[in-house]
Amino acid sequence: MSKELKLALLQMDIKAGDPESNYKKADTMLREAVSSEIKPDILVLPEMWNTGYALNEIERLADKDGMVTKTFLSSFSKEHGVIVVGGSIAELREDGVYNTSYVFGRNGELLGQYAKMHLFRLMEEEKYLQAGQSMGRLEVEGEEAGVMICYDIRFPELFRSLALGGAKLAFVPAEWPNPRLHHWRTLLTARAIENQMFVVACNRCGTSGDTSFFGHSVIIDPWGETVAEAGEEEGILTGVISLGLVDEVRSRIPVFEDRRPSLYTLD
Repeated sequence: MSKELKLALLQMDIKAGDPESNYKKADTMLREAVSSEIKPDILVLPEMWNTGYALNEIERLADKDGMVTKTFLSSFSKEHGVIVVGGSIAELREDGVYNTSYVFGRNGELLGQYAKMHLFRLMEEEKYLQAGQSMGRLEVEGEEAGVMICYDIRFPELFRSLALGGAKLAFVPAEWPNPRLHHWRTLLTARAIENQMFVVACNRCGTSGDTSFFGHSVIIDPWGETVAEAGEEEGILTGVISLGLVDEVRSRIPVFEDRRPSLYTLD
């Protein structure tokens, strides 16, 4: 696929424990993005944008079965004919709260969803959230893609599994905090290079309690080159990619053909 895709990443400052304000902020930023001179094909939100990390009251704040979020994002996608990677939200299910991402297509249809499978102990996610049990595989504009969330980028097995399944593009909504900017850039770049795929990572900015978030949402190509990177302030990062580059890179350096998985086990 050589068609260009125009991206818009919404680097939000999220108010912990205030879903009403966050939905309004998301709506404002989404509408600003589609009103730009160059209308994006795909819009991406950050992690847990509906509630932030108000984990002590997350069951009360979480969106029951994701219905509010699904209605909101599906309607927006259909109204504007765009794809929305809905970052992730706190979703209340019968067995607890999940950190869940929804992706909607141009006609408002649900293309896929993913619940974060690796819970981050430094923020005590495992005490308040349930872990997802399956990968975030979906199809975007006729091509395989994947979704993972924040801490997931520390697990190269997940990216490699998606790449082996044909994914050319990985979306990463995040709330990645200071002081680990070097880890953020390095891990995302490594995941792009080793899997020869585009990585589109949307981080939040601002502060929540004693934790500050540095933004630096970024789009990285299969060579590991930065297509676009935001600063630390709230705003919309835009960039243009062509998934045809993935085929070019994979044909020039045939990493997947040269793998020897039968030898990658410990006796």
